[in-house]
Amino acid sequence: MPGWQSFYNEHKDDHFKILSVAVDGRGAAVVKPYTEGTDFTTVVDDENRLVHRFGFKKVPNGIFLDEEGTIRMIKEGFEVSNEDHVQAVEKLIRGDVEKVEFPEDGSTSKPSDMQAELAQTKYKLGVEYARADKKDEALKELDEALALDPENFVIRKQRWYIRHPEKFSPVIDFEWQQEQLKKEKAEESQGIQFGDNGMVCGPDGCYIPGMEPKGDQQ
Repeated sequence: MPGWQSFYNEHKDDHFKILSVAVDGRGAAVVKPYTEGTDFTTVVDDENRLVHRFGFKKVPNGIFLDEEGTIRMIKEGFEVSNEDHVQAVEKLIRGDVEKVEFPEDGSTSKPSDMQAELAQTKYKLGVEYARADKKDEALKELDEALALDPENFVIRKQRWYIRHPEKFSPVIDFEWQQEQLKKEKAEESQGIQFGDNGMVCGPDGCYIPGMEPKGDQQ
C-alpha cells in the first residue's frame, strides 16, 4: 500500500483519515504482511460484507465519508494511481465540492437480487471450506458463486488464490491476474452462454466455470 501511505502522509494533517478494508476470506494473518510500512488502520472483511453491501464487483474501491458519516463519494475500482480519482478526494478534503459522482461505465450486467444473495451465500460457504482446508469443497462453492455472479472479481480472486497460491505470496502478481482474467473471459465468450441454472453450456456440454469437462486425455 505504498501509494496510499504517501497520500495519507500528504493529507493526514487536513482532518483526513484512512480506514483500509481488506476484503479477504483468508483472514488477518494473510493480510498483515501487506500492511507493513503503513500507519493507518486496516481491518479485514473476511465475509465480503462491504462488497456485498455496495454491490462492488471490483477491488479496490473508494468511499469518502464526512465528519457526520455522510457518504460524499463512492467509486468502484478506485485507484490511488489514477489522477482523476485522487483529485476528486482532494476536492472533498478541501471542501471545494460537497459530493463527487463518477459516471457508471455500464459495462457489466448485474445478477438478480436472488442470484446475488445466493452467490454471497455460496461465497461464504466456500470461504469456510477453505479455512477448514477442504479445497475441493471450497472450489465447488466458489465456482457456483461465480456462475451466479460472473462479473464479481472478488469471487474470482478467491478461486485464483486456492488454485494458484504462488501468485499471491510473497507478493501479489497483478500482471498474472489481468492475464488470467482475460483468459477466463475469452473462454466464457467463445460461443458459451450461461444457462438459467448458472451453468455454462457449450458444444461439450454444461459445466460450472473453472470446472471444465475433463473429457478424454490425449
